[in-house]
Amino acid sequence: MLYGSPIKRIVLAMALFTSLSFGDFSSENTPWRLAAGASAGRMTPLMATLGLGYKNAILYIEGLGVHKKENDFWCGLRGNLSWTLFWDLPFNLDLGVSGGYEYARAPNKMYQALNESNGKILIYPYNYKESAEISLEVRAHLYGFYSQVAYPVYHFRKHDEPSLIWRMGYMVNVF
Repeated sequence: MLYGSPIKRIVLAMALFTSLSFGDFSSENTPWRLAAGASAGRMTPLMATLGLGYKNAILYIEGLGVHKKENDFWCGLRGNLSWTLFWDLPFNLDLGVSGGYEYARAPNKMYQALNESNGKILIYPYNYKESAEISLEVRAHLYGFYSQVAYPVYHFRKHDEPSLIWRMGYMVNVF
């Protein structure tokens, strides 16, 4: 059942998270929170998300990577420390600081043809994007669906990096 493409596994995991989300969650039960989900966005196309929180503070860890073949892969890892506003309501906001590293590489047929016509490698046969930064971040949640926007304030590493990082996904509060 779990054999096959990574996309199939992610869809199955999201179906499991969706089925778990129909319970009644209330902060009166426990001050601890555990959340899990998946998201799509920029620069890493897909990420699995895990959140661990105590009362209004929460720590999110996100990451995933795919390696298709040489010079065709992407990976990313992000962490976020946030303060949640309106925690007990169906709509809530997370305001915080995040940091992460993301890298993507894809083949460039034009560069490959140029290298082949010259008989030697003059330029890299691929395009790549790389970013390692610290960002200010806002997440808006509504019934499990969320949108995340981060503005990088300091870059440790950058090459063709985005000026704004965004993600959209679905997250379930496990407890």
